[in-house]
Amino acid sequence: MSIKLGDTAPDFQAETSLGDINFYEYLGDSWGILFSHPADYTPVCTTELGFTSKLKSEFDKRGTKVIALSIDGVEDHQNWIKDINETQETEVQFPIIADKDRKISELYDFIHPNASATATVRSLLIIDPEKKVRLIITYPASTGRNFNEILRVLDSLQLSDSHKVATPVNWNDGDDVIVPPSISTEDAKKIFPKGVREIKPYLRYTPQPNT
Repeated sequence: MSIKLGDTAPDFQAETSLGDINFYEYLGDSWGILFSHPADYTPVCTTELGFTSKLKSEFDKRGTKVIALSIDGVEDHQNWIKDINETQETEVQFPIIADKDRKISELYDFIHPNASATATVRSLLIIDPEKKVRLIITYPASTGRNFNEILRVLDSLQLSDSHKVATPVNWNDGDDVIVPPSISTEDAKKIFPKGVREIKPYLRYTPQPNT
């Protein structure tokens, strides 16, 4: 199965480091991040999960729940978490899915045979409260993800949903945003009271709306 942007994220039951879960029940009305890692007890993954753990307050601010996955078992996850906590000076509180039969990995297309016939690649999905897939990023096993970028995209998606704007290249929270082409400049001036700066009829900026 190949999942694309805008698709409904498939539901599933899973064993995790924190017990059995139903994916939809775990997410509830929150945004969600589901990300796979190639294996437990590997160096890049150890740094990734440690950094993700340190971002808990940032994800909480954004109403977002995080859940990881690999094809290792629950016992391996639980023992590896001790190493993560020790070496990364954190406390992992999000669940890690034990996908030993690879059913969830195959459901979400996390195994790419030309990269590895058995291990999951370094994929990540952002899922909105309607269970729609809003972002898909896949990295090679040798490259750790940039979770600051994940937060940036999450901010952009949530801002765009709430205020019907778009975000330009290298945008960060607080920067000017773009008025979508579907809104006329006349209407934009009514919708965005902070003002509209027109560079071209199709390229218009406005200060970021209050969130």
